[in-house]
Amino acid sequence: MARVLPTVASQLIVFLLISSFSTILVSGEEQGFARALDRKLLGLKKEKLSHFRFFFHDILSGKNPTAVQVVPPSNYSSSTLFGLVTMFDDPLTLGPKLSSKMVGKAQGFYASASQQDVAFLMVMNFAFTEGKYNGSTLTVIGRNNGGTSRVREMPVVGGSRLFRFARGYAEATTHSLDLKTGDAIIEYNVYVFHY
Repeated sequence: MARVLPTVASQLIVFLLISSFSTILVSGEEQGFARALDRKLLGLKKEKLSHFRFFFHDILSGKNPTAVQVVPPSNYSSSTLFGLVTMFDDPLTLGPKLSSKMVGKAQGFYASASQQDVAFLMVMNFAFTEGKYNGSTLTVIGRNNGGTSRVREMPVVGGSRLFRFARGYAEATTHSLDLKTGDAIIEYNVYVFHY
């Protein structure tokens, strides 16, 4: 009988330990998959508003185009080129001349998304290569109604590195457009809240 008592006591201790671990695990599950964080833990300081101005060079012609058609329009006689998809890796410069100082690249695609008017779905990253913003990106996803508006506004939906948690909007204004080649220079003014 003396040997049974230590075995029962050992089993009881093991049972209590397992129970306490399972309670810890279950209570951890009850928190769910999301939790509130203090922004200081991520190194986030005071939020600021910044304005960026640069020129986007969409070059479809020549030996080294920066934009290429990857999907043809559904109907070439359509005035809106509905269905056309173009990928681009366009230079971003401080001035409207391509020889101006380059500050980054615009990388993404635009797709003709309207059957009634000239309007594109724009999906792009502004990947900066200059100064403290080198390696940081801003992401724009939205409608570019280039056929009906002089100034087009698209949302900035996020970013990376210095632009984590970024939000804002980008205004696009056509500086020049060559109707023969399709080459365009677009001025962008981007207003962004970021940390």
